[in-house]
Amino acid sequence: MRARHDGKVAIVTGASSGIGYATALAMADAGMDLLISARRAERLESLAGAIRARGRRAGIVVADAAEGGLAVRLLDEAERLFGRFDIVFANAGYGLERPIHEMTDAQLRTMFEVNFFAATDLLRHAAQRLIAQKRGGHLLMTSSCLSKFSMPDFGAYAATKAAQESICRAMRFELAPHGIEVASVHPISTTTEFFEQSATRSGTEPAPIHEHAPAWLIQSPERVARAVLRCIDRPRSEVWTSRIVQASSALFTLCPWILDAVLRREARRQRRRARARCTA
Repeated sequence: MRARHDGKVAIVTGASSGIGYATALAMADAGMDLLISARRAERLESLAGAIRARGRRAGIVVADAAEGGLAVRLLDEAERLFGRFDIVFANAGYGLERPIHEMTDAQLRTMFEVNFFAATDLLRHAAQRLIAQKRGGHLLMTSSCLSKFSMPDFGAYAATKAAQESICRAMRFELAPHGIEVASVHPISTTTEFFEQSATRSGTEPAPIHEHAPAWLIQSPERVARAVLRCIDRPRSEVWTSRIVQASSALFTLCPWILDAVLRREARRQRRRARARCTA
């Protein structure tokens, strides 16, 4: 039976683990060929093998997301290997758990370079080529539920995700006349390496994911991947994997005093956790 996206080509960044890895596999299952990118070559080789085992073609670009000229390099490589690209999923990004006033200029700027500028650069260049080729396409960017409301110690991360959402929303309507769909993806706490890597960058001890969110607010990367594929099938402006969190974000906008109460409690919890680490 012919897969529903047979012959389409997707580019996925941040593909070595978590949401990027799971989405690349889901895309392969849907019939797509893939160009995958991340920093860890061995992880990409493993993923490429899994894609090829599904009967699809796979190409690899090992690079840091903030590498200069990476957007053009990725698009050139996709066109060289496959002759085209149809879908771009700008997924690479990272977090840092630290109060804004304790961040250095370099930390703040690097986070925006990776999470915002690199992703925007990729979608911008992809849009230019899709317009020139007159074939339509689909551009997606991994934002976060925190694009709608910030959290203590994650202010910089939330700011990059809010900026991503704004860019995607504008691009969706700017590119609509060209048949190009654009969407932002808003995961909640996901069982990936995010919190572990965030703790490493922050110089703190990694905490289990259940310390960051209750069990009913923790999801698998495969769940996000399925939501991304549904968006490609039936385009929309935002991809959410939790209706409860989506509704909560709307409530927080309407009633900011409720969000203030939630964040005040969260800030106290984080301070208690920090003191416990110091005395352990």
